[in-house]
Amino acid sequence: MAGVKNLKGAFGVVGSVTAATTAVTSLRKAREQNDKLQLANALGGIFVALTSALIAVRAFRKGGDK
Repeated sequence: MAGVKNLKGAFGVVGSVTAATTAVTSLRKAREQNDKLQLANALGGIFVALTSALIAVRAFRKGGDK
């Protein structure tokens, strides 16, 4: 079962990287357009992606126990 848990962790990391890339792209666009609402949304997206990546890394390190 450890292989399946590691696979889930890998997908979690890949998903987090994808979300972070999208959020950074949104951040750049929001700064270009000087749109404060889109800027807040992009910063929130970056925070969520970072948190998800940290959770996935923790799952990798602890073998998926948590």
